[in-house]
Amino acid sequence: MRQQKMLIPTLRNVGEEAQMASHRWMLRAGMIRQMAAGVYSYLPLAYRSLRKVEQIVREEMDRIGAQELLLPALTTAELWQETGRWDTYGAELVKLHDRHEREFLLGPTHEEVITHLVRNEVNSYKKLPIALYQIQTKFRDERRPRSGLLRGREFLMKDAYSFHGDHETLDATYQDMYNAYQRIFTRLGLDFRAVEADSGAMGGSENHEFMVLSESGEDTLVMCNACDYAANLETAYVGEKQEQTIDRKEVPPMEKVATPGASSIQAVSQFLDKQPTELVKSLLFIADEQPVLVLLRGDHEANEVKVKQVMEARHCELADDETVQRVTGAPIGFVGPVGLGDEVTILADHGVKRLQDPVLGANEKDAHFIHALPERDFRVDRYGDLRTVVEGDACPRCDGTFRFARGIEVGHVFKLGTRYSDDMGATFLNPQGKEESLIMGCYGIGISRVLAAIVEQQHDEHGIIWPSAVAPFQVHLIAVNVKDEAQVKLADSLYEKLTGMGIQVLYDDRPDRAGAKFKDADLIGIPLRVIVGKKAAEGTIEYKLRRTGESGELNSDELTSQLTKLIKQADAALS
Repeated sequence: MRQQKMLIPTLRNVGEEAQMASHRWMLRAGMIRQMAAGVYSYLPLAYRSLRKVEQIVREEMDRIGAQELLLPALTTAELWQETGRWDTYGAELVKLHDRHEREFLLGPTHEEVITHLVRNEVNSYKKLPIALYQIQTKFRDERRPRSGLLRGREFLMKDAYSFHGDHETLDATYQDMYNAYQRIFTRLGLDFRAVEADSGAMGGSENHEFMVLSESGEDTLVMCNACDYAANLETAYVGEKQEQTIDRKEVPPMEKVATPGASSIQAVSQFLDKQPTELVKSLLFIADEQPVLVLLRGDHEANEVKVKQVMEARHCELADDETVQRVTGAPIGFVGPVGLGDEVTILADHGVKRLQDPVLGANEKDAHFIHALPERDFRVDRYGDLRTVVEGDACPRCDGTFRFARGIEVGHVFKLGTRYSDDMGATFLNPQGKEESLIMGCYGIGISRVLAAIVEQQHDEHGIIWPSAVAPFQVHLIAVNVKDEAQVKLADSLYEKLTGMGIQVLYDDRPDRAGAKFKDADLIGIPLRVIVGKKAAEGTIEYKLRRTGESGELNSDELTSQLTKLIKQADAALS
């Protein structure tokens, strides 16, 4: 493609709203333009790279036997009402009415639609298992669409769904998908980790997120410094070996003490001359309309995801002030487990077991209990890992400890089980002729987000550094001075020869200054640059590798024979 005719509106500066590196560089490189908050046009360079990401994903999906289809983006409300997600998914749903006042939405994900399709078309174990996927635009009305392509209201996604008659084939397909994702992100040149994660609004059991390591990422990754354990901060578990049983035989009887105005852990600690590690924090949650009191050590933070999992609840959130007062009889800051009725489930983090002589709220304003022991003075219905981990905590799989990193989620694989098939009546006949619910898996990749994640991870102070696999072009051919007949003749000849070989070439034939051309080349970030300059009459050209800055001279006749080697060298730092 001749650059003079291509739409590449590069910019020298962009507005302050572009905070993320990928947002800034893709705007400056003329790859994307914003139409509205979270809604972008993909200009030719970006779209070429986007299609290459799609192709890699398609190849790996096809390799494991998944079949591509295309589902409607416009979805009827009735399907989402069957699963309850019409009301529970949240404000991110883009809802609308047609001229007949029928309710629709623009699909943020397609579990309901694919389940509706399969329940009507697959009714026998003989047709199972089956895996189907699509690459399609999704819509989510994000509260704060920002960060360019990393968090938009309209984005491109690959979503795949598998259907099974037994858990063994689900396990096999899940592993196939997991391995395929490993290959996809490796081929894309990304530094990534697969981490254990929460399934959130999707439902289901086992699942993994694929995270691109980046300091600009929104997610916190928890990784062991000694083994391959990795998890999202929401779901990372503390090693059980930290939990020890404490001998409390000498602890005095429970006693109520006045703590006027001390409604925080810090205030109670100061008032009673105790460390936060000696206090019990009591937090009231509502899990599927059931009150749940969660007890933690004073310096720990409750993990809502873990509470939700322990309660096997679909919805779980902290109770508001009014609910806390009604259920416990005390304002927030003075809540505790003593004297609560059976209507309140009491959960305690393992760390509470290790408190020798704990202090906790007395369910009375301006009062706390000292010497209050679990089992002796109050009941605990269940112990569990209910807190958010911190750096230095013990790994649950080995003798190592945790370290944190930041990441960008680019893929997610779920074992959904029968969450959707039960709600929607999606069944099949087993070999005995008995009707059973289909068992499901779900597997997503954010195609447009991947593009931005690559740029987040691979750029420098001059612009983007594309891996060859997804670069918009393989070679950036630059004629330094188009007024020089020898340069133009040699550059034209090389362009024809390379394109004839099937090499994707962006040919900068613009009548601009050399400095402007080189700056644009750095911005755009094509891996291999071939420069036709002052030595063109001698048949000598220069090459430069965008990633490493390595450069050298070649006779123009040698270029085609050296091309494969140079392209590999351009990606050498990725391996």
